Amino acid sequence: MIKSVALALLSILGLSIAHAQNPYPNKPIRWVIPYAPGGGTDVIARPLALKLGEVLGYPIVYENRPGGGGLIAGELVSKATPDGYTLLVGAGNTHIFATLLYDKVPYDPVKDYVPIMQFVSVPNLLVARPGFAPRTVADIVAYGKAHPGKINWASSGNGAGGHLALVLFAQSVGIKVVHVPYKGAGPATIGVLGGESDLLFANTGVFISHIKAGRLRPIAVAATKRLAILPDLPTFPEVGFPDVLSASFYGLLAPAGTPRPIIDKLNTELAKIIHSPESVRRLVEVGAFPVASKPQEFAAYLKEEVATWGKIVRDNGIKAN
Repeated sequence: MIKSVALALLSILGLSIAHAQNPYPNKPIRWVIPYAPGGGTDVIARPLALKLGEVLGYPIVYENRPGGGGLIAGELVSKATPDGYTLLVGAGNTHIFATLLYDKVPYDPVKDYVPIMQFVSVPNLLVARPGFAPRTVADIVAYGKAHPGKINWASSGNGAGGHLALVLFAQSVGIKVVHVPYKGAGPATIGVLGGESDLLFANTGVFISHIKAGRLRPIAVAATKRLAILPDLPTFPEVGFPDVLSASFYGLLAPAGTPRPIIDKLNTELAKIIHSPESVRRLVEVGAFPVASKPQEFAAYLKEEVATWGKIVRDNGIKAN
């Protein structure tokens, strides 16, 4: 017994000495992003990565690895050495919709990862082309019931967050619309601007310049509170549709097996950055709600989102493009 205790103490002492000799981090950290450069993920995550690198004393190597609906980046990080030096900037495609929309996923979003933090929540906003007659959510419902199948509703792709949001809305109010999937939020926005489609759900950052220029008309935001950047725009719950809530998230995840002290250190430093006045102001300006959750809160959020959207995906037989 005494020998066992002595060995255990020596083991702990050895780990402590090793950590003291090689504190984390002692080299650059790699953040893998599942989307192409210049998208909403970059708007949220790149400034955080830059600031975190300054705080930790080693740069964050920001690597965009698009493709496969986010699965390429997800697989890459899931198989990385769990030492805190290769991390994933996760989103709905990598950790919510992946297992719901694809028959084969090269990693397990739960077992192969440890959540570090949800950075933000970015609610989806419903916009219309200026010439679309209905002006409010109630008008859209009335028009849809009077003209079933006459509303062309764009999305950034089959199974994308905006597509699922429109399915949620149409089912909750009892109307039938025509889904028009595009290859990305950019092309979908162009489709609405050009009059090919009438409506589109997407993040505020996709629309804000067009809204300010009067090229698109905002209808409502799918959140429980209004956006500071569009203070006069009502939420769906405010206008009588409490169940129409839809948002994107961005957060940081590590490969399973990453030591807890590393997870906690990254969470603590990122929380300080996100809660700083500078970051709060910047995030609010792009239509995001700062979250800075604890790892266990992020894990619970992911589980809840899978349950919510899983039912809609299964009930409607939705698959990725």
